[in-house]
Amino acid sequence: MCNKISDKPDNLPLICGKNAVLEYLSAGKPADTLYVLKGSRDLSKHVALAKEQGAVIKDCDAAKLNSLTNNMRHGGVAVMIPEVEYASLEDVLNVSSEKGKNPFIIIADEITDPHNLGALIRTAEAAGADGLIIPKRRSANVNATVHSVSAGAASHLKICREGSLTDVINKLKKLNIWVYGAEADGVPYYEQDFKGGVCLVIGSEGNGLRRLTKETCDVIIAVDMHGKINSLNASVCGGILMYEVVRQRRIK
Repeated sequence: MCNKISDKPDNLPLICGKNAVLEYLSAGKPADTLYVLKGSRDLSKHVALAKEQGAVIKDCDAAKLNSLTNNMRHGGVAVMIPEVEYASLEDVLNVSSEKGKNPFIIIADEITDPHNLGALIRTAEAAGADGLIIPKRRSANVNATVHSVSAGAASHLKICREGSLTDVINKLKKLNIWVYGAEADGVPYYEQDFKGGVCLVIGSEGNGLRRLTKETCDVIIAVDMHGKINSLNASVCGGILMYEVVRQRRIK
């Protein structure tokens, strides 16, 4: 049986869902405790990976696991992990060097909805981005919801937190990385050349890019809108732009 909920330290995130937990464990990340629903099938790989990392395995009934996960969709498994360790900016920049490719970085400017951040992380990892940068203040953190929504991508993509995004943008520009901010009043995104070093800056759900962030970008780009709705979800906008980078880089 699981321990009482009060036994769970508040500062330890809990990732739930078969895919998210498996991706986390497969990435070799540290695990504290693996909670498994009694009678669940197809979790032998989860258990084996957790044991390899020295995690405690606890069998739970449905009521306990539902309570532990705050009734999130867990698929019969959840893993308690240590506090998230964020990558440094240097870690993110080193990825392109190791790949032997031009940098491809995403900045999320004050995206406060963990579902949007998780979806953006999932797309960034799938598109082969080097990493994603978030501000330390006024942003969703990489928590259990972000891990679950990202379908485990948050375990593979380097995620960096920085105090000043404008300082980060200026550093990237000095490294010959072109910084493109996404806003409705920008030039068409498909008119840009994304084959060199690229950083895409995606703004928040309601306010878009902050003024200083927008002013620091090299170019402001926009996704065409042809319907009655005049804006897109941040993760959807980011996905369109990321895959334009992918498309252009595949053209020889």
